[in-house]
Amino acid sequence: MIKGFGGIFWRTNNLDAIKKWYSEVLKIDMGNWNGTIIKPHPENETIFSFFAEDDPHFPKEQQVMLNFQVYNLDEMIKHLEQIGVPLVKEKVMSEYGKFIWIKDPEGRLVELWEK
Repeated sequence: MIKGFGGIFWRTNNLDAIKKWYSEVLKIDMGNWNGTIIKPHPENETIFSFFAEDDPHFPKEQQVMLNFQVYNLDEMIKHLEQIGVPLVKEKVMSEYGKFIWIKDPEGRLVELWEK
């Protein structure tokens, strides 16, 4: 019955700064209406998963974590280095793919994944 996620919505303390950060860092073109439409690539997968309150995968004070699937994680790391965005954790490789983590200007952990 579910076709897919319809959107991700959250509040921010500094709308202009957060839009600029997501535009510059993740190359998400934010429109005048404070959002964008991301059309999935045919190889993209959207994961919907729950974590226990005490799971260490992302900060306990953060109720939701964004995960963006990227084409090439090494190119993304180079881009992040060029614009001065530090990795929160070093690259991890697992049976699910390659992962890195960064924080947005409001301290939310963002996971980047290459399948």
